[in-house]
Amino acid sequence: MTTAERLRAEGRAEGRAEGRAEERANTLVELLTLKFGPVSTGVVDTVRAADPAQVRVWIGRVLAAASVEDVFA
Repeated sequence: MTTAERLRAEGRAEGRAEGRAEERANTLVELLTLKFGPVSTGVVDTVRAADPAQVRVWIGRVLAAASVEDVFA
């Protein structure tokens, strides 16, 4: 594999990872909205700026949470 091919492959892999992370963030915002109603812009910004691992933790908390605040506690 040439250097150019390797760089293209790495770029595609990074793009896919970023796309998955963005989709998880969108899913969390959708779940929060479905359960609690419209969420604030601040919540959306927090979710979109978060590390993908943290978003996964928050997604796991949605079902048991009594409020949006409980998800992020």
